[in-house]
Amino acid sequence: MAKLVAEYDEERPGRTLSPRWERAMWIAGLAVALLVLNQVFFPFSKGNQFYLVVFLGVTLPLVFLSYRPGGKAPEKDDPAWYDWVLAALAFAAGWYPLFGGFDAFLDRQGDPATLDIVAGTVLLVLILEACRRTTGWVLPIVCVAFVLYAYYGGYLPPGWTIAHSGIDFSQIIKGFYNDASGFYGIPLDVAATYIVLFTIYGAVLNASGAGKFFVDISFAAFRRSHTAPGRTAATAGFLLGTVSGSGTATTVSLGAVTWPMLRKAGYPKENAGGLLAASGIGAILSPPTLGAAAFIIAEYLETSYLNVLVWAIIPTLLYYLGIALAVEADARRFGARPVDIEAPSPLKLIRTGGYHFLSLGIIVVFLALDIPVYKAVVYAAGVAALFALIDHRRDWFRLVADALSTGVRAALPVIAVCAAAGVITSTITKTGLGQELASSLVDLAQAISSNPTVVLGLTAVLAAVSVSVLGLAVPVTASFIISWVVIGPALIDLGVDKAETAMFIFYYAVLSEVTPPTALAAVAAAAITGGDVLKTMWQTWKYTLPAFLVPLAFVLTDEGSALLLRGSPVDSLWTFVVSALGVAALAVLTGGWFFGVVGLPARLLCVPAALFLLYLQPLSIGIGIGFLVLAVAVHFVLRRRVQDA
Repeated sequence: MAKLVAEYDEERPGRTLSPRWERAMWIAGLAVALLVLNQVFFPFSKGNQFYLVVFLGVTLPLVFLSYRPGGKAPEKDDPAWYDWVLAALAFAAGWYPLFGGFDAFLDRQGDPATLDIVAGTVLLVLILEACRRTTGWVLPIVCVAFVLYAYYGGYLPPGWTIAHSGIDFSQIIKGFYNDASGFYGIPLDVAATYIVLFTIYGAVLNASGAGKFFVDISFAAFRRSHTAPGRTAATAGFLLGTVSGSGTATTVSLGAVTWPMLRKAGYPKENAGGLLAASGIGAILSPPTLGAAAFIIAEYLETSYLNVLVWAIIPTLLYYLGIALAVEADARRFGARPVDIEAPSPLKLIRTGGYHFLSLGIIVVFLALDIPVYKAVVYAAGVAALFALIDHRRDWFRLVADALSTGVRAALPVIAVCAAAGVITSTITKTGLGQELASSLVDLAQAISSNPTVVLGLTAVLAAVSVSVLGLAVPVTASFIISWVVIGPALIDLGVDKAETAMFIFYYAVLSEVTPPTALAAVAAAAITGGDVLKTMWQTWKYTLPAFLVPLAFVLTDEGSALLLRGSPVDSLWTFVVSALGVAALAVLTGGWFFGVVGLPARLLCVPAALFLLYLQPLSIGIGIGFLVLAVAVHFVLRRRVQDA
């Protein structure tokens, strides 16, 4: 299963090390974990940037020792001599700011020394190579393109809006290396203070047996009915995602345990694959752990992570409402059979393993008590580790140490991506490229129509497509960062609030994992079920369609903010109810079932019904309800005629 995850996940597979080197990497990962935990409670006196320099200096070398340059794994997969050279260079370039005194290094920001430029250039090349090893060629190529743009901007045709005077190479490297907006900017800060702690937390949860418990409780909850297999897969995917943090990885893990059950129930391969992919991706759209980009949202907007969790509540409910309705429709359309599921009673499971839920709740409680998120997750991991004593008394210390080391090593690809993202954000900041591209997006919409409402709608659709396409090529975290600085200003300039803009970009960045033509989660699901890849992608899109349309409601009207619980309780309630009707219309459209098979005329009427309902304006809501009522009436009339015939 691990090989399957590695094959279809955004991240490249790590090395399979020999016992000696595996032990060495285990020790190195544990040491970094202790460094991160120490920073939580006893931060460096020289400031956060000092910590980031230390953090990158110790984690970047581990990438070269943990990930091979490419190709198939050799028989002996241990680091080669050139990997050690690169690791040594990464350590030297990463720690270079500390060798001559960190304060002196910062004082040279205005006039960097030649050795500063050399070390910064070496670090740039090594970060891009680390990114290539862990996630592929696309993001490094994008970073190189940004560097070339920064240097050769003056050579662009004068009429081009993105042309600029060009930046000296030493100043480019200074922006990456000496300034706080480059390698050591917000993305790496988030990776070093939040993401690595959450990967440690997930590893502790998994080591304590939470993953198995979540699957067992999902099986036990629904027992025997024709819709139970689908409900079980969706619920298990949501719970497993709190441990995994990756949509594709969750899809693979979920498929391994639930596909046999779905097959027995009579699920077609493609329907089952779509359900698995949608359930896997839903986990990183949902509180309380969300995806890595959610931490970056909190930092960019200078708000608490708890606020981001609150914003995600209603969209999560709507997402799983769409999956639930699709499960009900599918089970009836192809006649799913009840399956006898061998599992203890839910009460017995909760009595023996219900403590696994506590650590998830503890995060939210501590955040509500205004405890910083990086401390809250450490406390939650501590609680999970203590509960692990119940089942792992003898090997508890080794289990916790393994989890700490595993958590750090799991975060290495994200660390490389976040460091590389500093290249893009620094270049955009220094050249003003983001604002120019955002203006071009708005100009394109205005060329089609001068109506402000239409302009906003077209800009939102173009932005959604742009984020989705970008996400096909780069990991979710990088996709969000790039989209925020390039596409975000377009929506903000049109009057959309920053919170709605950030969540809009976040959802489309995550949904790129189920967006054709790559749709990694769907491809992985098809590999498990043996279904046709393209048909599986279509079924995945059917299950996730509400998630593609609901984010548009955030930004198209002022009322959309209530979907993020950023309004009065009454506003949030009515927008949720109306949006739920829109999701139900989409479910009828894609599932083709409403107390019987729904014909094409009624399904087509559900299209305007859903679109008008999700616009969240009184007039459009009334029109949407009218279309929905008409669709139901047409369905029952046609159904009655068929029965009479």
